[in-house]
Amino acid sequence: MASDQIRYDLLTQQALRGVVRTILTDVAKKGLPGEHHFYISFDTQADGVRMSQRLRTQYPQEMTIILQHQFWDLSVEDDRFEVALSFGGVSEKLAIPFEAIKGFFDPSVQFGLQFEELTAEELAAASGKPKPVEVKKPTLAEPAAAAPLPAPAKTEAAPAAAEPTEKPASGAEVVRLDRFRKK
Repeated sequence: MASDQIRYDLLTQQALRGVVRTILTDVAKKGLPGEHHFYISFDTQADGVRMSQRLRTQYPQEMTIILQHQFWDLSVEDDRFEVALSFGGVSEKLAIPFEAIKGFFDPSVQFGLQFEELTAEELAAASGKPKPVEVKKPTLAEPAAAAPLPAPAKTEAAPAAAEPTEKPASGAEVVRLDRFRKK
C-alpha cells in the first residue's frame, strides 16, 4: 500500500486561503476598488476567533460578515485578519484566522470560494507536519467503479456517390459537398 505524502487537498485549501489573504491585504492598503465588496463566512467556534460574547451567543456556530461600506481598522497578518464592524450600532473588533473561513464571495464579479472544514490533524499537516494517508491501489479483480458505456448502435454507411432519396421531415434539403467541387 502506498501512502500519499503530498496532501493535495490541504495544499489547495492553503493556496485558496492565500488568495483571500492577498485580496484583504490589498484592501487594507488601498481600500475597496470599484463596486467590490465581500461576504466572509467563518466558524465562530474555531481556535483563534476573537469576538464579543454577545456576538458569540448570537452566532454560536457560523457568522457571515460583509466588508463593504462600514468597516474600519482592517489589518492582515499571515494567519488571520482583524476588522472592526458595527453590529446594531455597536462597534466591535473581530479577529478571524484564515483557517476559520468557510466561504468568501464577491458578488460584484460573481467570484466565490468555499472551504472544507479541516480537522486538527489536517491543520497540523497543513502547517508543515504531513501525516501519511493510506491510499489503496485498485487491483484487476475489483469491479470498475463506473458502468461500462453502451456499445454504439450499428449504422450502415450510405454509398458515397448516392444522392439522398428523400427530404428530412423539417423540409430542409441535404446537399452533398461534391456538387460544388470543380471537376
